Amino acid sequence: MESLDEEHMRLALGEAALALEEDEVPAGAAILRGRELLALAHNRVRATGNPTAHGEMLAIAAAAERVGDWRLCGCTLYCTKEPCPMCAGACVMARLDRVVYGIADPAMGCLGGGPCDLSRMAHFNHRFPVQGGILAEDCLALLRNFFLPKRGKRQG
Repeated sequence: MESLDEEHMRLALGEAALALEEDEVPAGAAILRGRELLALAHNRVRATGNPTAHGEMLAIAAAAERVGDWRLCGCTLYCTKEPCPMCAGACVMARLDRVVYGIADPAMGCLGGGPCDLSRMAHFNHRFPVQGGILAEDCLALLRNFFLPKRGKRQG
């Protein structure tokens, strides 16, 4: 039986698939408060020309607008890839209760799988639990489908 985290990660995977169709880095995000879906988003950096248009950032903004508060207490962010420094910082600032991601990002991840973990920094006024590895193979497959053809073009 599929866990609730897996069920919710499938929402983020659906968004990542949309990003892949749009030739964006296939990263998707979903924010839920309990079982209530507040926001879905995916990377839109190329489409908007905005380097901050990561799926996590867009989902956080949409969820805050929906609840009418910048504080997303009681909410969980599901994202297909470990958040970068910008997105991890937004998770702290939004006061998310929890973050669940698919695959770690050893180069840029900032929630424990990469060079730092902003969710546990003692001097910050908000900390939260992080769970990685949920549907990791599915999340990785989307990223491979995006990057492998592009890298092949550069090598050949």
